[in-house]
Order: sequence, then structure tokens, then C-alpha cells
Amino acid sequence: MSWKSQIQVRDLEDDQHLEMICLKCGRLVYIRKADICKKEGYEQLYLDEVERRSRCRGKGCDGRFRMAMERLKELSGFVGGIA
Repeated sequence: MSWKSQIQVRDLEDDQHLEMICLKCGRLVYIRKADICKKEGYEQLYLDEVERRSRCRGKGCDGRFRMAMERLKELSGFVGGIA
């Protein structure tokens, strides 16, 4: 069970971006909650279901996407050292 099967689209923040990478051609696309919710009923889906239903629209590709969560707000520098 992964994080994608525990989070629904409606649980995402309005400004949250999801990174979608095509497994066939390597195309990178960023989508927002509003982009997903344009299709009726998609706000109730879990993120793994969205990932399974998504297809690359690159020229002649139609490949599957791998989803990753973008968390730029939580990034921090390395704070550690050798003791």
C-alpha cells in the first residue's frame, strides 16, 4: 500500500502540484487539483487511480505516467555534520 492509495484528490491543497512523468517518452507535466477535478467524479478518486487513468498526450506516445508529489515548501538544506 503506497501513499497514492491513501490520498484522494479532494485531500490535496488547492495550490498543490503533482509531477507526472511519462514512462515511455519521458515527458514531464505538472498538474494541479483543479486540472484533475475538471472531469466529473475525479475529486473522489485516489491518486493511484488517477495515475492509472492518465495517458501521455505527446505526439504519438499514449504512454503511462508515474506520479510524484511536489513539496517545494517543505524542502530544507542539509543540517548535519560529523560528530
